[in-house]
Amino acid sequence: MKTTTRTTPTFTVPVLVALLAAAGAAQAQDTGNWLVRARALHLDSANKDSTGLNLSVNNKTFPEVDITYFFSPSFAAELVLTYPQKHDLRSNGGKIGTLKHLPPTLLAQYHFTGLGGFRPYVGAGLNYTRFSDVKFDPAVAALQPSIKKSSTGLALQLGVDVPVGGWLFNVDVKKVKLETDVFAGATKAGTFKVDPVLFSVGLGKRF
Repeated sequence: MKTTTRTTPTFTVPVLVALLAAAGAAQAQDTGNWLVRARALHLDSANKDSTGLNLSVNNKTFPEVDITYFFSPSFAAELVLTYPQKHDLRSNGGKIGTLKHLPPTLLAQYHFTGLGGFRPYVGAGLNYTRFSDVKFDPAVAALQPSIKKSSTGLALQLGVDVPVGGWLFNVDVKKVKLETDVFAGATKAGTFKVDPVLFSVGLGKRF
């Protein structure tokens, strides 16, 4: 099994400092039930695998859009969307192919109120990931490799919104269960667990 050391993206510390500085002074109005955000998201994969091949995918940063509907000031549902993301697939550090994954996530959220400009929330829900365009290098084609094309797993979330000039500045962290079975021909070779932590930062608007 391959274990990687996870590091926090460099933007996280200064962003949190800015949030804390703004929280005491910022005030905003909750207008409308809809909240739309655009965020930059960094995927940090756990890369755990039981095949004996030390499989891994590269970490990457990409854009995402999320849409939140508030049923009340505290309770909401959030849908997280992006376009298919391409990753290199590696074995023992060497590239053996590529794949794309599309990972929409739906979460139920509780938003804490009464804290002025500082608005933390927690969430839990499900991630559904669809793998596509799976391509293996000719060097491994003789093994007839393949993977299960979908994954459904639990997603946990912690985040905060801070109102700034009519917008909401957001920092968000999610832990997602994401895995796929790996096959050599018709024989299952093991399970590859991506299980990423997702760090994101962005801006939102309430409607």
